[in-house]
Amino acid sequence: MRAYILKRLLLMIPTLLGVMTLNFIIVQAAPGGPVEQSIARIRGLDSDATARFSSAGANEAGGGQVNRFDKTGVKDAAGVASSTVGKYRGAQGIDPELIARLEKMYGFDKPPLTRFLDMVKHYATFDFGTSFYRDESVVNLVLEKLPVSISLGLWTTLISYLVSIPLGIRKAVKDGSAFDIWSSAAIIFGYAIPSFLFAILLVVLFAGGSFWHMFPLRGLVADNWHDLPWPARIGDYFWHLALPIAAMVTSGFATLTMLTKNSFLEEIRKQYVVTARAKGLPERRVLYGHVFRNAMLIVISGFPAAFLSILFTSALLIEVIFSLDGLGYLGFNAVVSRDYPVMFGTLYCFTLLGLLTTLIGDILYVLIDPRIDFERR
Repeated sequence: MRAYILKRLLLMIPTLLGVMTLNFIIVQAAPGGPVEQSIARIRGLDSDATARFSSAGANEAGGGQVNRFDKTGVKDAAGVASSTVGKYRGAQGIDPELIARLEKMYGFDKPPLTRFLDMVKHYATFDFGTSFYRDESVVNLVLEKLPVSISLGLWTTLISYLVSIPLGIRKAVKDGSAFDIWSSAAIIFGYAIPSFLFAILLVVLFAGGSFWHMFPLRGLVADNWHDLPWPARIGDYFWHLALPIAAMVTSGFATLTMLTKNSFLEEIRKQYVVTARAKGLPERRVLYGHVFRNAMLIVISGFPAAFLSILFTSALLIEVIFSLDGLGYLGFNAVVSRDYPVMFGTLYCFTLLGLLTTLIGDILYVLIDPRIDFERR
């Protein structure tokens, strides 16, 4: 197993490199980059403000990163400034020297290949750079937003498993009964409603919309959370998470429930179950002593991937609706504002975590069923 794990870890390197290369090409080809957005903001300023922007080295647009440039750099940029105006939409009428300064500030004065190789070299040491607009390192931003996303992903995944596994087992045992039929109808109804739409409904009903104001609408904890005693802190934490998690669980447990049911049905029909029943074993021991371990192989091993999917995809609109400042919201704002360091940094983290969770899922396969041997395969 060690050789298999080492091989998988080594294969992550070309996979990460391929994902970074593809996304770098796509993002660089997309219009509306940080230089163009800075030009658009400059056009909204008056002439005096534009002059101050130029003389100060574009301090507002670059988030205070102008300290990287000296007089020599400005002179060098001015020498090639006339060739830069035509590259950007809306640059006509803007001082070419200012555009050259913007290019240098955002790193676009270098060829794309050089920028990509620099990015790969820094990312190998988890140096994701500094945000263009927040003047803060990407690592600090990710660590700051991570607790919100982990809270949503972890509790949603745990509750989904705690509900789906017993419900799926019950549906398998009662296959074809009235309970199976009406529960399937309820599951299909919940699955058909998008989580963001159900979240809006919860806001209207319970968060100060048109009916009751029972739950808070924004934030993970209250403003005075640090002043509360620890039992009140726990209660306040779950009070703020109640509606977001309810919205995510409702539409997320249907697939897991049906997977559990089908896995149990497949195992129940096998010969070893018939033999166990013929020996007179109690039905509960047959289900949970023999069937459960084999049926849960796919379900339990898929826990890491399910957690990652909820953490980085399903929570995006939920974070926006409930004003939860997590990783999904951070990545969304980075895409809108073309904050490339945050975009590529979060993408790198997501890809790496995805590869690691896939490996963890394979390891869980072996731990649950030792008959599986990935090394021989």
